[in-house]
Amino acid sequence: MEKDKVIRVSGLGASFGDLVVLSDINFSVYKGEITVILGASGSGKSTIFRHLLGLLSVRKGSIEILGKNISALTEKEQLNLYLQMGVFYQSGGLLNSMTVGENIALPLKQHTYLSESLIEEIVYMKLGLVNLQHAYHFFPAELSGGMLKRAALARAIVMDPPLLFCDEPGAGLDPISLASLDELIVNLKNQLGISVIMVTHEVTSIMRIADRIVYLENGNVAFEGSLKDALSSDVASVNQFFSVIEEADKFRR
Repeated sequence: MEKDKVIRVSGLGASFGDLVVLSDINFSVYKGEITVILGASGSGKSTIFRHLLGLLSVRKGSIEILGKNISALTEKEQLNLYLQMGVFYQSGGLLNSMTVGENIALPLKQHTYLSESLIEEIVYMKLGLVNLQHAYHFFPAELSGGMLKRAALARAIVMDPPLLFCDEPGAGLDPISLASLDELIVNLKNQLGISVIMVTHEVTSIMRIADRIVYLENGNVAFEGSLKDALSSDVASVNQFFSVIEEADKFRR
């Protein structure tokens, strides 16, 4: 039986002046899976991400998120929908003037009427999920790169969103910290049932965490399917992308 679709992109197109960035993009994201959007620089990954997050308006085609056409929503309906979408930014996106606990609590204070004591309890719980409870009173500048990413991940899930968007989450991390972050994301997917949509160039991460691959080439979807199928794909660009890890293995041997 096919899993529920949490995102469906149909015929999405995008142009900036005479430059066509996306052309008839079609793909789906399924409930409880980690879907990784791949492609070379300029293939349209960031443009798709911006459309999904509502940062760019849909001019051609349609995007359905959690069963709702995002172009047909009122402003209030859009806000309610986007509160169900956690975003994990590449830089972390934490405010340096606030402690880790205050950063993570911010969405709860802005969008709920929960008491201060309950908010604090929720924040500690989310920090526990990312093994960072001890850093509640730290400032972002006092965190290592890996800790900063985990704090950003805690903030992204503080509202218990069914969808988590990750923009190059492992950028700048050493291999050990990257593996630890990958493990956390997979654990959160399994524990909380979150559906993850990720853009990353880290081949080792993709091999560890991806359930599904969407590969873009020149503004089109060149491949959509499971990681297993991607690894045996006869699409030249997809095959070349994943051959990088094989070459690295040969070099180590």
